[in-house]
Amino acid sequence: MDQFEAAYESYKSKQTNIDQPVDTSGKEEIIAVRRNEEDNIIAVKTNTGRELDYPTALSEAKAGKIAHVDVIHKYGRDILRSEPDGIKDNNLSELPDF
Repeated sequence: MDQFEAAYESYKSKQTNIDQPVDTSGKEEIIAVRRNEEDNIIAVKTNTGRELDYPTALSEAKAGKIAHVDVIHKYGRDILRSEPDGIKDNNLSELPDF
């Protein structure tokens, strides 16, 4: 198990809460993702080249440091999702792997 897989598994075992919107204009953007064998996103790569495990990306998105993503509470935990903008190509599920 690599560091991204371990971080994702740790994240899944915890619950967090988000209630407030954040301003994400002018921040880093996610340009690629890493998935596990179950096709879950376990890490992201930003346009600055940073590779973040899922819990770190989630935390930074909550803090407003990553643009064009929302944090929603679903399946009993917080998850990252692309902002709904009607453009399929920039959805997290459509981004290339790294």
